[in-house]
Amino acid sequence: MDEVKIIWTNIAIAQRNKVFDYWNDRNKSTTYSKKINIAIYEKIDILKTNPLAGNCGDLKPFRILYLGNFSLVYRYSESVIYIIAFWDNRQNPSKLKKTLGL
Repeated sequence: MDEVKIIWTNIAIAQRNKVFDYWNDRNKSTTYSKKINIAIYEKIDILKTNPLAGNCGDLKPFRILYLGNFSLVYRYSESVIYIIAFWDNRQNPSKLKKTLGL
């Protein structure tokens, strides 16, 4: 099986960076952000070997993979995984649907 390529959208990058900035400022340390980043890449490693690991639920055609308080919202196409959103699960779910255009 060929290596699965991961592509982050600009929206997902901005959301992730906003979360990191918030926690860095709140904690006056990058420790928690680094833990989140490690969790993100552990989940991405899972997706590389099992791209259908996430749930669809009512977010079709997107899939969602949970990381505790956060989620990776992605779409899989052949050998590419597009990270569409990095979502804080404590937000209103309808806001996620609006972000995804659903």
